[in-house]
Amino acid sequence: MIEIDLHQYKDKLKTIKKDGGTYIFDPIRNKHIKLLPEELVRQLLLQYFLEDRLYSKKLIRVEKGLNVNGQLKRFDIVIYDNNARPILLVECKRPEEKIKQNVFNQVSTYNLALQVDYMVVTNGLNTYCCKMDYAKTSFDFMDHIPNKKELESLTKTDGK
Repeated sequence: MIEIDLHQYKDKLKTIKKDGGTYIFDPIRNKHIKLLPEELVRQLLLQYFLEDRLYSKKLIRVEKGLNVNGQLKRFDIVIYDNNARPILLVECKRPEEKIKQNVFNQVSTYNLALQVDYMVVTNGLNTYCCKMDYAKTSFDFMDHIPNKKELESLTKTDGK
């Protein structure tokens, strides 16, 4: 498990009240999204990616559809490299939802279509990052989420 204090990014979040609800500004989608527990986790993690991991907004996609074995699915967050290749896939859950095998199965299913190098699952309290090894059909848990430089060096060294 990776120790990340996502709450340190709370003052970076911008919320508004409208239509009887609270909405949070998503800097990637450039619009306000209804504030639900899972959305809060996603927005805090996005701030971590932008502020701490130094990922570029233009290389991040949020809540996009993808086709997995003929079924339409939606991923939470994908980070791309400079060649538009998906490199890191994230599945966010609300804090009350425990990270169990079914969450890893879900993100692995999405990865059938994407074939990323890293997968992250988080509920804001517990975060896990795996580095994929497709040659051995396995993965290794990491003690951190790679930053921009690590992802760039991976892209340069693996020839992808």
